[in-house]
Amino acid sequence: MDIARFMATPAGRGIRIALGLILIWIGVVMDKPAGYVLEVIGLVPIAAGALNFCLLAPLLKAPFWAKDLK
Repeated sequence: MDIARFMATPAGRGIRIALGLILIWIGVVMDKPAGYVLEVIGLVPIAAGALNFCLLAPLLKAPFWAKDLK
């Protein structure tokens, strides 16, 4: 639950966005078509950070939306 609370903070959101950007950058550098797949996967953490939800939260028995944690 502590991880889910951290991910709801601005720092946690920033980490998710940074992770998505790193995945996209690695996808651009990699050979195609595996790179394309990694670029698309990189969009998921960016969306999670921008929209403030956590895909792993239900596995941690926490709310999906960060606003529900507060």
